[in-house]
Amino acid sequence: MFGSRDGECDPEEYVRPPSKDRKDIGVQLVLSLIIGVSALVTFCILRPRWPALYAARKRRLEPKIKLPELPTTFLGWMPKLYRITEQEVLATAGLDAFVFLNFFKMAIRLFALMAFFAIVVLLPINNKFAGFDLSFGGNDTDTNRSMIENDFAYDPFQLNLDDTFDVMKKGKGGHKDKSRESTFLWAYVVFTYFFVAMTIYSVNLETFRIIKFRQDYLGTQSTVTDRTFRLTGIPSDLRSEARIKRLIEKLEIGTVTSVTLCRDWREIDDLVEERNRVLRQLEASWARFMKSQHAYKAGQRFDEQSTPSGNGSGTHVDEEAGENVRLLEENTLNPHLMEGDRPQMTIRYGILKLRSRKVDAIDYYEEKLRRLDDRIITARKKEYRPTDMALVTMDSVASCQMVTQARIDPRPGRLLTKSTPAPSDLVWRNTYALRGIRRLKSWVITIFITILTLVWIFPTAFLASLLSICTVKKVAPTFSDWLNQHSIIYSLFANGMPTLIVSLLNVAVPYLYDFLSNHQGMISQGDVELSIISKNFFFTFFNTFFVFAISRTGFNFWSTLQEWMQNTSLIARAIAADVEELSIFYISFIILQGIGLMPFRLLEVGSVVLYPIYRMTSATPRDFAELQQPPTFQYGFYLPTALLVFNLCLIYSVLRWGFAILIFGTVYFILGYFTFKYMVMYAMDQPQHATGGAWRIICYRIIVGLLVFEVVMVGQIASAPAWVQSAFILPLIPFTIWYSYYFGQRFDPLTRYIALRAIRSDEDEVDAGAVENAFADEDGPRPSQGILRRDSTLDEFKERGMRFVNPSLVVPLVQPWVYDDPPPPLPEEESGTEESRQASLIVPSTDSSLGIGEANVWRDTDENNI
Repeated sequence: MFGSRDGECDPEEYVRPPSKDRKDIGVQLVLSLIIGVSALVTFCILRPRWPALYAARKRRLEPKIKLPELPTTFLGWMPKLYRITEQEVLATAGLDAFVFLNFFKMAIRLFALMAFFAIVVLLPINNKFAGFDLSFGGNDTDTNRSMIENDFAYDPFQLNLDDTFDVMKKGKGGHKDKSRESTFLWAYVVFTYFFVAMTIYSVNLETFRIIKFRQDYLGTQSTVTDRTFRLTGIPSDLRSEARIKRLIEKLEIGTVTSVTLCRDWREIDDLVEERNRVLRQLEASWARFMKSQHAYKAGQRFDEQSTPSGNGSGTHVDEEAGENVRLLEENTLNPHLMEGDRPQMTIRYGILKLRSRKVDAIDYYEEKLRRLDDRIITARKKEYRPTDMALVTMDSVASCQMVTQARIDPRPGRLLTKSTPAPSDLVWRNTYALRGIRRLKSWVITIFITILTLVWIFPTAFLASLLSICTVKKVAPTFSDWLNQHSIIYSLFANGMPTLIVSLLNVAVPYLYDFLSNHQGMISQGDVELSIISKNFFFTFFNTFFVFAISRTGFNFWSTLQEWMQNTSLIARAIAADVEELSIFYISFIILQGIGLMPFRLLEVGSVVLYPIYRMTSATPRDFAELQQPPTFQYGFYLPTALLVFNLCLIYSVLRWGFAILIFGTVYFILGYFTFKYMVMYAMDQPQHATGGAWRIICYRIIVGLLVFEVVMVGQIASAPAWVQSAFILPLIPFTIWYSYYFGQRFDPLTRYIALRAIRSDEDEVDAGAVENAFADEDGPRPSQGILRRDSTLDEFKERGMRFVNPSLVVPLVQPWVYDDPPPPLPEEESGTEESRQASLIVPSTDSSLGIGEANVWRDTDENNI
C-alpha cells in the first residue's frame, strides 16, 4: 500500500500523510458526519436546558441591548439566527464580530462561484486531458499516473531532482517542452488569472463595505476611548499634566478635558495584586471553616436524634434558666468554640525560616489584609515618578483624530501620537515599563516563537510516526494484518490519525502563543489579540502546509532548503509536486474541521468538560460567581484556522482535486458562519473595544495565499513540462506584490483611523451626504440612522462612566465574600484604622453574641457590635 520494497516501509512512510486512496474521502466524510451530527443533536437538546452556558452572553447583556430571542425548539433557532441582519450584529455584538462574520460570508460567495467553474469547466478538462478519473472504488492513483505519463508526461508526483530541473539547460537531458501538445494547460492559465481576479475583486468589494460600516459606526459614537489618544516619547521637561495640556491646546486643534500622565505605579500595583491574593486566601479559610461548621451541626443533629428521650442519659435543661444556661453548657452548638474547628496554618520565621508554629488562618489573613489596606491607602496618596507616556482626552472625536493622524514634534521619536485602547483593555503595568525593556521582550518572544514554529515539525512528525501504519506493522504485526483485511477501518486509521493530530495541534498551540503574547509588553489586550492571530496563522500555515509542501516528512526539511539555496529553480516545481500528492490529505483535513469539529465548537466541549473540575476546586462564593461568567471569544483561536482553509481552497482551486476542496471549503465556511454567529452573539463575551482591526490581517494573509497559489501553478504547469504556459503565470506574482502595497496605501489608513467627514456627518449636511452616498447600494438606512441609534452603540454601553485612571489608585477595597450576597466595599476613610476592623475579627474564645454573629462578621457599623 505504501509503495515500499519487499514489504518493508520506507523511512518517509512513517510520517508522511498517507492520503493516496480516494476511498479515504468517503471514510473521512462518514466519520465527520457521525461526529458533527451527534454534536449538533446534542447541542439542540442541551441548548434550552443549559441557558447559563449556551446563552451566557444573552443573560448578562443589558436589557437596552435588544438581542433577538431565539426559540427553544429543537431546530427553530436556526432560521431565526439566519435572519439576524448585519445591522443587528453590528448593534449587539460590535464591529469585530461584524468583520469576522463578513469574512465567512465573503468566502462562501467566492468559493461557491469558484466551485461552480471548477466542476463545470476544469473537471471535464482534467478528466479528458489529464487522465483524472473521478471514481471512488479503491486506490487508483497508479492507474491515473500511468495515463498521465503516456499522454502528456504531466507527472507532478515523480520529480527527479537530479535531472528534471535541468530542462532549461542545453545538453542536460531534460524533458522536451510540450507547450504545443499540452494545449489544455491554457485552461489552467486562464483560470489562474480568473480566480486571482475574483479573489482580489471580492477582497476589494468587502473592504469597501467594511470601511463604510466602520466609519459610520465609529464616527457616530462618542466614547472616552474615541476621544483619547496616547502620547509617547514625552521629554522630561514636559512630564506634567498641566504642561501637556498647554502643549496640545497651543496647537489649536481642540480642548483637552483631561490628561493622565502614566507614572511608575509598580508599588501600588504590587500591593493591590498581593491584596487580591490574600483576600482569596482569607475567603478560602472562611469556606473551610463554614464547611466544618455545617458538618459539626449535621453531626449534632444526628446525635440528638439518636439519643433516647428521658432522664437517663440526656442533658437536663432548666426551662426557667433561659439562654444563660445554654451559653454555659459544655456541649454547645457553636462549632467555632470547639478547639481545632477553625482552620490552622503554619508560619515560618527566624533564621532561614527554620522555626515554625501554627496560627489561626482566619485571624492571620485578616490581620494581613488590614495591614495591606493601610499600606494601599498610604500608597495612593504618594507621588510617583512620571514616565514618557500620557493619555490625553479631548473634547471631541474629531479633535482626537486630527491629533492622532498628525506629527507634533520635528524630532524623531518625540511626542508621537497613537490611538489608545479602552480603559478596561489597557495593560497598565506596561504603560510605565521602559520602552527599551518592552521592545526587548517583544523581540525575544518573537524570535522564540519563530524558532518554536520552525522546530515544531519534529514533535509533530514524531507523534505522526507513533500512529502510522508502519509503526503498527512493526510493533503489532497481527493488528496490522487485521487492518489490511478491513479496508475501511484501515483507511480510517491511516488517514484519520494524521488529520486528527494536525487538528489537535491547531487547537493546543494557540494557548501557548496566547501566554507568550501576554508577556510581550503590549499596551492593550486588543493588540495581544491581533498578535495572536498573526502568530497562530504563521504556525498553522507553516506547519500544516508549507513544511509538507517542501518535504512531506518534515525530517528532511532543512536538507531540502539547503538544496534550494544552491539551485533556486527547484523551488516552484518541488512545491508543486508534493502539493498535488497531498490533495486528499487536505480534503480530509477540511472535512474534519468543518463537518466534524465545527458543531463541537457550539457544544463548547472545553467549558463542559472543565466545568465539573472548576466546580470541585471552587470553595468560595467568589469562585462560584466567576463560574457563571461567559467565556471569552478570542479571535486568535478561531480565525487562523479559517484563514488556513481559505488559502488551501485558493491554492488547490485549479488543480485536479480543486473542485472537491472548493466544495468542502464552501461547506466549512457555511457551517462556520452559523457556528460563530451564534457564539459571538449569544454564548461568548468580547471584552475589547471593537475597531475591526482584524480585517487588515485577514487581507494580508489572503495575499500570502495568492502568492503561494501562483507559485504552485507555475511549478505545476512547468512540470508538464509546458514552459510557455508557465511563463504566462509569472506576471501575476509581481502584480500581487504590487496589490499588497496598493492595499496598504489605499485601505489600511481607513481601517486604523476615523475619517473627519464621518465624524461630522451628524452636524453638516454636506458631510452627511458623503456618508449617505456610500450606503446607496445597501438595503435600508445607514446603521447609525437605524438600529444603532435607538440609544447608543455597544461600546458606549460598555464604556459608560469609564475614565483613564489606573484601577489600583481608585478600585474599592472589597471585603471578603463569605456568604451568598457579595459584601459592600470597605469605606476608605475607615479602612486605615484598627478600631473600624475590630468587628470583623473573630477570636476563637468569644461567643457570637459578642460580635461574631452573621450580622456582624463583615460590617463596619458600630451599632451591630454589641
